[in-house]
Amino acid sequence: MIIAVGSDHAGYEGEARQYKPAVMEHLRALGYGVIDCGTDGPDSVDYPDFAAAVCNEILAGRAEAGVLICGTGIGMGIAANRRSGIRAAVCATPDMARLSREHNDANILCVGKRVLSLEQVLELLDIWLDTPFSGGERHCRRVQKMG
Repeated sequence: MIIAVGSDHAGYEGEARQYKPAVMEHLRALGYGVIDCGTDGPDSVDYPDFAAAVCNEILAGRAEAGVLICGTGIGMGIAANRRSGIRAAVCATPDMARLSREHNDANILCVGKRVLSLEQVLELLDIWLDTPFSGGERHCRRVQKMG
């Protein structure tokens, strides 16, 4: 599976281990292909540009899923969900990550650097990647209605 990863400057904030490079390294260690959709440093940028880049990779079929990182995950989620065919889920707990895949067939995980530790982000990512869509009739019907 190939996963597109994007972040705004929050993915590079602070002096501790930076989130975007750590997420990409984690994905590669798990055997996933990674498409880097930017940004590449802590200089202020506009998150909708990077949400669009990840969405474009998914909608073009070059990636099957995506991860977006900003301060809270909310801005990225709003920007990504403007696109038909994208189901971006802002997740802050293991249950949110699991249910976003199981019930909503989310194709982008959005997380926040300012609200989650790196360890929490990696835990959510693992849960999200390990959880398949249930494929239940009611869930399929609801996903279909979102376009």
